Order: sequence, then structure tokens, then C-alpha cells
Amino acid sequence: MIGSDYVLEAHNIFHTTEVDGGGCFNGAGNSALVLKGVNLTVHSGEVMAILGSKGSGKRALLDVIARRADGATRGQVLLNGSPLSKALFQQRCGYVTQSCTFVPGLTVAQTLHYTPTILRGYLKSSKVRQVLADLALSQVAHKRVEYLNISEARRLAIGIQLVRDPVMLLLDEPTQGLDPLSAYLLISILSNTAKKTGCGILLSLEKPRSDVFPFLDRALFLCLGGVVYSGGTRAMLEYFHAIGFPCPQLENPLMYYLCLSTVDRRSRDRFLESSQQIEALVERFSRETPISDAPLNNMGSGKVPLAYGKPGELKVWIMLYLKLLASTFSCGVVGMKTLFLRLLLLPISMAILWAFYTNLSDDASGFFTRNSMILNILGLSYGCGILTTITLFPIWRKKLSQDTPEGLYTGTTLLLSYNSVSIPFSAVSSVLASCVIYPLLLDSKFNNGTVFAYLFVALWSSYVLAEQMTISFLLVVKVPFNAAIAVTYVLVISIALASGTVRSFKGLQPWLQDNTKGTHTRYASSLLHSIAFQTRKLNCTPTASVICPKPTDFMHERLGLPDPDETIDVAASCAFAVGLAAFNMLLYLFPMPRCVRQKFKD
Repeated sequence: MIGSDYVLEAHNIFHTTEVDGGGCFNGAGNSALVLKGVNLTVHSGEVMAILGSKGSGKRALLDVIARRADGATRGQVLLNGSPLSKALFQQRCGYVTQSCTFVPGLTVAQTLHYTPTILRGYLKSSKVRQVLADLALSQVAHKRVEYLNISEARRLAIGIQLVRDPVMLLLDEPTQGLDPLSAYLLISILSNTAKKTGCGILLSLEKPRSDVFPFLDRALFLCLGGVVYSGGTRAMLEYFHAIGFPCPQLENPLMYYLCLSTVDRRSRDRFLESSQQIEALVERFSRETPISDAPLNNMGSGKVPLAYGKPGELKVWIMLYLKLLASTFSCGVVGMKTLFLRLLLLPISMAILWAFYTNLSDDASGFFTRNSMILNILGLSYGCGILTTITLFPIWRKKLSQDTPEGLYTGTTLLLSYNSVSIPFSAVSSVLASCVIYPLLLDSKFNNGTVFAYLFVALWSSYVLAEQMTISFLLVVKVPFNAAIAVTYVLVISIALASGTVRSFKGLQPWLQDNTKGTHTRYASSLLHSIAFQTRKLNCTPTASVICPKPTDFMHERLGLPDPDETIDVAASCAFAVGLAAFNMLLYLFPMPRCVRQKFKD
């Protein structure tokens, strides 16, 4: 319940934005004026509809109010007479866009409960129950979000904002794609919520039905960025009647005046005629409602009290961590898939590899076969990390792109939570995989816990490096498959040059030999070669046609290291993996260019 009255005002809003993106490398695109002197007022407990055809500026106006719009903006947006900054909007208001992503595996109640707010314990649970009841979601509270229909999903997206108790709630086309009954239910629920909680609601509609008219307190008609009418719905009928456009009986007034405010493009003559008529309507409304430089609502010093405040970073991290765990251990297809990828994919891959190399001998050909086995171990470790990440991380990346404008958390907080779950799972998975592949690499007479730790480090660091590299690419690449291809290209080159399995080290140019020291593959491969060759005895009798290489000579030829230093290899392998994870946290702190942000907008 909102404790006091609030008024949202927009004064003389002009907004210019790019209408066709120039791209990241093609320069700026063409700009256009999409809002022209827009004024509106919404009070607590009211529902205001922004009406207009596609391209009229509805979403641009909502983005300007929410401080999310790209481009140049002139005019004032005020909340209780105080300038509505981005930080103030994030703390006191909410914005529900058309595309809202939910974390699969969670129930409706869990999704609301894990929304970051300053409430905790009983107060948080009580608020969640109240929102579920208000939005008619109590019957599906324990239903998983991936099984919701479009109407339930739309109400859940609204509920995520209502849990934060906003004083103003913006909604972009909330009824789009809904059947008439669901649209009526949604608008009636929003109206009841506004009256009950005192929250002001501003929503956009493209095709309003007549049955939603009683639930609207105010209406704003836009056409090509200009205001045809803005004010109360009851006064709307009188205004249009007074200027010579009465609404016929048994006609939907919202749709009738929306058609009046829409350019007719069926022919050139109709286009010119309708454009002139709309220009006259915009000019007349502007003339009859002159723009004032002063706010419509002067309320003291402009101080806006905060309802709950903003949750701390630690609490947000805990919420994200618990949400990740709940999604991972959910009893369903999503949970089983997540556990399989995080825990069993790498061990099963190594078990398949073990089946191919189980009869490996220690003769001359066995040396080269073991060398190819190391190539496969590295490739599978990298591949499992890539596959797991492109399957599980994109939903969190999309959620980040939606939650960041709301100021809920940063990319660093998300990655810290994601890695807090992912890295322990990858460690357990690597231990299981090491147990599977250990007998193939190591002589059965040579059992040493230190050598097993070397094997674990090689597998774990390879998996984590591929995972973190994929996360880096997913920051700017929207399609997960494309990100996987890019990471695979980088790692294939690294394996070919630095692993000593495809080409020997001595066969490389001197500058390439030096550059391999800057790759993770060199150190992980060195650990695996040390395990596979320094603990084995060669059962080989030299003949005229058979060459029996010594293990040290073989390693010197393949890696350029007759006696590798395992301590350096372990430290370097872990440093690459952990360092890239830390680099990603820093990378996700920086704001992305507009062309990149647009990729993740549906």
C-alpha cells in the first residue's frame, strides 16, 4: 500500500532517436523526431492508457519516462515535482516490457520470492502471497514458469514489479497476444491493483477493446509523436464532441478515436488527407491546452520518500545464488538437464574416451597413441565447458540485459553468483572424470596422489577456461551457437600450436614458440604429458624398421621441455582459468555500446 499520493508528470517532451541503426562500425544511422511536445499527468491509483498505432511513439515515451531511451531528449519528467532521474525511477517505479524472461526450473512463487527487495522473512513471504492473490496466480503458485500460458506469464512479469511496491508502474503493450477474455482479466486486475495499492499505472495499447474502457481513468492518443488528446476518459468524449467528432452510438470510443488518430496509408490521397486532419487535431489540442513551464503539481521541496530502499549487493548476490541453486536442483526436466551438464557430462565423455583407449600398449606405437589421447582429453574438456555454458548461461545473460536497466544488480554480481555455483560443480565433475581417465594415463604400478592432482588441475582448468571464454563471447554475441563456434576456433588454434599433439614444438617458428607460452593449452598439455610419459617404461626393442623413442626425448621434441616443471604448469593452468573469470567480472561492469544492447532486445 502506497503511503501517500504521488503524481507523475511529463512536460513538453521532445525526443530524437535513430530510426535505422548504423551498426557498431557503420557510424550513426538516420535520426528522427519521434516525440513532439508530449504532456501527461498520472496520479496514484489511476490507470492511464497510451493509445496509438505502430510507430506513433508509445514505446519511446515509456522509455523516456523510464530513463532508458537512447538519443536526445528535451522536456521534464517529474515525480511529485522532483526531477525523475534514472536512480529515482529504479527505486520508486517499475517497468514491464513485452519480453520478460524467467529462469526455467523455478515455480511462480519462487520467482517472486527471489526478486531482490529489502524485505525479508515474514514480510517478504506475506508480500508474495498478497501479489499472488491480487494477480489471480495463487492457483499456479507451484507451477513451473516454463509451463505457464501467455496470460499467466504476463501477470507474473507484473507481479515481479509489484513485489517491489512501486509508486508508478509502466507497461509496454501488456495485452499484446492475449485473447479477449485474458486481456479483459489483465486490465481489470491492473485497475483493481491501482485502486487497492495506490500505484499509478501507465500502459500502452495498440488495439483497445470496448470492455476495457471503464477501467481507464486517463487516455493519451499519439500519432507520429504528436498528442491528439491527453486527459480523462470521461472528458475525452466531451472534447471530441465539442470539436466536431462525436463518437457514434454502439461504437468503441477508444478504437474510434484511435482510428481518427491514425494515418490512412491505403492510398496517396487518403494519406495526405488523414495527415492534414491529424496535424490539425494535434495543433488544436496544443492550442487549447497551452504548455506551462511550471510543474502541474508543486509539492514542496521535491523530496520523494523511498518505500523500501534498495537491497545491498550482498543480499542481491545471495538471492541470485539461491535462484541458481533452485534452478539447478529443481525436480523436472530443466533440473535434470542442468545437473547432467554440470556434473556428469565431463565424466561420461572421459568414459567414452576410456572405451577407445582401454587396450593401449607401451610399445613404440603406443607413445604416439597416447599423444593423440592427450589431444582428445584436452578437446573434450574444452568442448564440455563450451557446451555446458552455451546451454545454461544464455538465459542468465538475457535476464541480465532485462534487469540491468532496473538497477537490480550488475553483471559482476551475476557472474559472481554464477561462478559460485558453476566452479564447485566443475571441480566435482573434474574429480569424477580424473578417476575415469587416471588408469589410462598412469602406469598401474605408479600410484601417487600428487599425480592425480596434476590430472585434476589439467581437466578442471581446461573446462573452466572454455566456460569463461564462452561467457566472454556471449557478452557481445547473441546467438549461443555463434559464440561456441568463435570459442572453438580460438581453442583449436591453441591446441594445434601449443599442445604438442598436432605439431611438435620444434616444428614451429621461433616467434610461434614464444607465443605458445601465453596459452593455457601449453601448460595443461605439459601436465598431461608428464603424467603419461614420465611414469611409464617403454617395452620396445629397436629394429631397422622400429624406432623406440625415450620418454624424455619424445617430450622434448613434442613440447620443447625434456623435464617439465609441474609446479609452474599447475600454477599457470589455474592462473589462466581464474584470471579469465576475474577478467569477465571486470568486463561485465562496463556499459555496452548501443548497437550491442540492441541485439538483446526482442
